[in-house]
Amino acid sequence: MSLKVYGIGNTLIDIFSEVSDSELSKLSLHKGTMHLIDPDRRSELINFIKSSTANYSCGGSAPNTLVTLSLFGVLTALAGKIGKDKYGRIYEEKLGELEIISELKTCDNYTGSSIILITPDSERTMNTYLAANREFSKEDINPKLIAKADYFYFTGYMWDTENQKGAILKAIEIAEANNTKIVFDVADPFAVSRNRDDFLRLIRDHAYIAFANGEEARILFDNYDAGECAKSMGKLCPVAVVKNGKHGSYIYTDGELLSVPVKGKAPVDTTGAGDTYAAGFILGLCRNFSLYDSGLLASFLAGEVVQQHGAQFSSEKAEELNLLLDSGEWRAL
Repeated sequence: MSLKVYGIGNTLIDIFSEVSDSELSKLSLHKGTMHLIDPDRRSELINFIKSSTANYSCGGSAPNTLVTLSLFGVLTALAGKIGKDKYGRIYEEKLGELEIISELKTCDNYTGSSIILITPDSERTMNTYLAANREFSKEDINPKLIAKADYFYFTGYMWDTENQKGAILKAIEIAEANNTKIVFDVADPFAVSRNRDDFLRLIRDHAYIAFANGEEARILFDNYDAGECAKSMGKLCPVAVVKNGKHGSYIYTDGELLSVPVKGKAPVDTTGAGDTYAAGFILGLCRNFSLYDSGLLASFLAGEVVQQHGAQFSSEKAEELNLLLDSGEWRAL
């Protein structure tokens, strides 16, 4: 099987633990929100949950996309940085179980983590510490794998540090020299606000496919109309995709605006919907779908992932969905 996607991302071990509302209150955490935490807060929370049963998964935005692709039979490689600790070992083991090629490098910092506290009402309160991820640099990439891949995938979260940014720019240089298509998901409104000019240049000068959601696109192009934003972005790169939540998505290419309907029921948890959409779109291309059908598949998988809690499908759910994809029945759902 040939390598389809080489991705670089923030590798965050997702640590799931159940807590009561009173325990959450005792920790002074606001339910249902995401907190960026420091080393002391990380240690406090790790100690707090150590007597409870914890579950783990390979988290992070780009990793979520690669995990989903792997579950649907696409060979992927993930580059990132982890610590020489228990959580780094767990992350590596789980990548192996998922049959993702591990390009993870180690350092003396903690493995990045998202400690996810789940209350009885199923609300998730996330506590994220980037740690080792911030030390990823251009020395940590694998030029040979980038050259072999059909697509190089990364997100705007990699603009958090100069060394991460430098690694992406070096990887882009290698990708372009080897006709590896560059796929960029701007990923986060705050990242766009901080790096708007950089991201516009990235899209214009390097991206083959660019993804943004409605809010990110609004910041990029100062326009509240998602379709018009897709047109503006599509003038900068060959394929522009703007995800617009319950209103569906837009794809702009070769002067044509494609409107893709939303698929699925009302969401239970929208965590990871954008990551899954990106995976579905790339999966469609790997299966030689048209751009419109790739968008439709992306919308279908995103519509499925929001029916559950968590950003990734279980292997059982992925198997069920694979059968629908192979039979073509997914189109009627």
